[in-house]
Amino acid sequence: MIASEPQQRPNAADIPEYPPTSPVVQMTGITVEFPGVKALDSVDFRLFPGEVHALMGENGAGKSTLIKALTGVNQIAAGTVMVSGAPARFSGPADAREHGISTVYQEVNLCTNLTVAENIMLGSEPRRFGGLDWHSMRRQAKVFLTRMGLGIDPASSLGSHSLAVQQLVAISRAMVVNAKVLILDEPTSSLDTDEVEQLFDVMRQLRQDGVAILFVSHFLDQIYAISDRITVLRNGALVQERLTGELPQRELVSLMIAGTPDAQVGQANERNSSGSRAENAKPLLQAVGLGRKGAVQPFDLELYPGEVIGMAGLLGSGRTELARLLYGADKADEGSINLQGAPAKLRTPRQALGHKIAYTSEDRKGEGVVGDLTVAENIILGLQAARGWTRPMPAAKASQVVEAYIKALGIRPANPQALLKNLSGGNQQKVLLARWLATAPKLLILDEPTRGIDIGAKTEIMNLVSELAEQGMAVVFISAELEEVLRLSDRIVVMRDHAKVAEIPSTPDVDVPRLIEIIASGEEDK
Repeated sequence: MIASEPQQRPNAADIPEYPPTSPVVQMTGITVEFPGVKALDSVDFRLFPGEVHALMGENGAGKSTLIKALTGVNQIAAGTVMVSGAPARFSGPADAREHGISTVYQEVNLCTNLTVAENIMLGSEPRRFGGLDWHSMRRQAKVFLTRMGLGIDPASSLGSHSLAVQQLVAISRAMVVNAKVLILDEPTSSLDTDEVEQLFDVMRQLRQDGVAILFVSHFLDQIYAISDRITVLRNGALVQERLTGELPQRELVSLMIAGTPDAQVGQANERNSSGSRAENAKPLLQAVGLGRKGAVQPFDLELYPGEVIGMAGLLGSGRTELARLLYGADKADEGSINLQGAPAKLRTPRQALGHKIAYTSEDRKGEGVVGDLTVAENIILGLQAARGWTRPMPAAKASQVVEAYIKALGIRPANPQALLKNLSGGNQQKVLLARWLATAPKLLILDEPTRGIDIGAKTEIMNLVSELAEQGMAVVFISAELEEVLRLSDRIVVMRDHAKVAEIPSTPDVDVPRLIEIIASGEEDK
């Protein structure tokens, strides 16, 4: 973690005054708890009519939880919600929508097999003589489409239109109930530049009409282009609420990552600051112009044996998308990859595994561990996949491999037959590492391997990464914790807005503030 002073809850007097009107939404002291976790801790939030309010924070900061608390998806353990000056507790999104609060999510939640008009008026269909009034439906839908600046035919199939148009149709549907509050959760993640500007034009018009817009995005430039005010959350707590024009980008990044504008200097690189690449070494992997539309802009990258390459950047910056291209989990639209000097096609994880490339996903539960299998079964999954499922691994060989890695990584309990779901997060992560180390990879890609585990397990995993590099393995290490990146890396790649913006050696003069500056500015030297 980045060293910082304990954060005090902002005093109401410290929150800047905004319009001389009453907030349409006022959330005070909101606390949301899940078993063993306090997802929100006494958070205050307010939203005024006629503004675009950006909600910012890294993964796990509490953004989605706050939205779900407002719209009735999550139960509130403590605190109050006021909407238009009256106490409000909604039973769910439909109830919230009836009260003028509509949400449009990143994944458009509409029916592509229905017409545009049917999607817009869904749940509010005009009726005549006991049936649907199709003429009136299309006429009313046309009014809302015009408001969005869309000249499309209301009778056309929604699925025939681009994702950007579908996003605007979703907003049109939200406005059918005369929404006072519009929540846009990552609406631009799959849009190109022209489509984003089209959406922003609509947002500006809605803002002028007095609609309060809560905007969630990981694109810093977009936040500064459209928002009037920013609220920053970190680890389920309110850090600050600031006017956008008074909050420099560097300070915003620091608030999100460090929780304080004065991030402390990170620890010096514990590995050789000059890197561990052998003289005249040839790259193990060389990516040239590799990219995928909507995921990562084309980039060049060389990975050498014995080096740890750190990946720094905010959530949504493109770190994971870049890693997935290197592993073949996603297919590149352009560019090429050379492995040990020879052209290679990495279109599937199995092909990557065949080239001795292993990858641990940041989604440990969804894409990593198989909780209902034993520790032993989880460890040998990678080896068995490489052999093929028609050639089961001999029991004696499997047992030998499992016992060796349980001992080498200090997995607790040291019981191969224990169900993985019963182990701690740190030990589950060790089992995942054991799975891929058993395949003897030449390149190991680790996406957030220390997230959600205790400090002891973090230290053990980071020590292991250093040891693997010293033994000649190439490692890509992705972490939101900048100190971890600095401590382990020989070189650091900085990502911002789905683009590689810098690649720098990890030397003693590179510290957390400098990394924050690069992430915020998008330039190596500024």
